[in-house]
Amino acid sequence: MEEKFEQIQRFLQACDDLVGGTFHDADAEISDALRAVAESKELTNLFAAVTSGYDFPAAKRAYLRTARTEGTGRGVVYLPAARDEILAFVFCLFVEFDCGKMRLNDFLLRYFYVDGSYTASYALFADRMIRPFRDIVRDCYPDFGKRGQIARAARKRDEVLGELARRLTEERARVAKLPLRAEERADADKLFPALIASAGRRDQTGLLALLAGYRYFLKYINDNSESANALFALAATLATL
Repeated sequence: MEEKFEQIQRFLQACDDLVGGTFHDADAEISDALRAVAESKELTNLFAAVTSGYDFPAAKRAYLRTARTEGTGRGVVYLPAARDEILAFVFCLFVEFDCGKMRLNDFLLRYFYVDGSYTASYALFADRMIRPFRDIVRDCYPDFGKRGQIARAARKRDEVLGELARRLTEERARVAKLPLRAEERADADKLFPALIASAGRRDQTGLLALLAGYRYFLKYINDNSESANALFALAATLATL
């Protein structure tokens, strides 16, 4: 089960990269998406089902139209109405891009032309075609989508806690240079090892409790530095994850 989840997540991540990426990386990311399909029995079965008997040449004639203005060499794309046909149509486009039968740059400037810019044309293509394609696949596996959200939140939480550990080390060095009384320095020497250790072992609850104590310590010594405020602001993002 875990392997199935990871395989579907690889495909959805490839689609996320396509939606949020650039024209420069698109060919490689399309290949990544197709590779993820080939490695997943679940996805292979899904796309085999929607493309079984699918007449892609007829679909291209129906949905890739020549512009009314003659001589421009441009056209217009219509996305199929049925969700299964959207999956089949975009998947087949990916296959043609990947095998070189259709060139992505030519396709973009013909059907998604924006001021002659590959960047802007690709952004329009990604939003109008790849985004709905990805969202339909994600809807086919709602449980995997929820697990993916949990996994992404966990990764983000780890990133924030790692950054907090780094900043706490810098904060410790800053406070060490302050002209503190002996008892204040002793309190700092107790707080910082506990703070850094909590961040290091990813103990979010313990770290936030210790940071509350550290905030009062800074008020007690009358210190209001920008670096400390940035530290507290970063810690506050943990509540949103």
